[in-house]
Amino acid sequence: MTKLFVDQTIEIHAPASKVWEVLTISENNQHWAKEFSSGGPQFHLESTWEMDSPVYWKGQDGTVIVEGNVTAVEPNKLLRFTVFDVRMEERPAVTEEDGITFKLAEKEGQTLLQVLQGDFSAMTDGQYYRDASAEIWDKVLPKVKRMAEEN
Repeated sequence: MTKLFVDQTIEIHAPASKVWEVLTISENNQHWAKEFSSGGPQFHLESTWEMDSPVYWKGQDGTVIVEGNVTAVEPNKLLRFTVFDVRMEERPAVTEEDGITFKLAEKEGQTLLQVLQGDFSAMTDGQYYRDASAEIWDKVLPKVKRMAEEN
């Protein structure tokens, strides 16, 4: 079966450390994470962003909506974590590359940010969810860019 990933890249006129802060600090990521709520409760990500540490997508009232674990981390360069809706009865098996991956490559004060999300092929209606996620990242990446460039 063909793997289904969202794979998008954006160039940001800011150092990788600024982009990293937008991605990982709850006060910052709440501004872009709300795009994933699809009209539902707004939420943000909380984690220590250390290897194997939990990642929680929390609503404004502190309710955990999505959870996962950090599976790869290299500050200012790479962050990968799994993503599971807490309402799912069983979690699918994941490979090392599954989840959301941020890759940051800095050159001369500019950062190329790549996001990979998937593998959606393991899900029923995976193509639908892959396409829906791609549309959300189309909104998220420009917000991350704006925030990193303004700070």
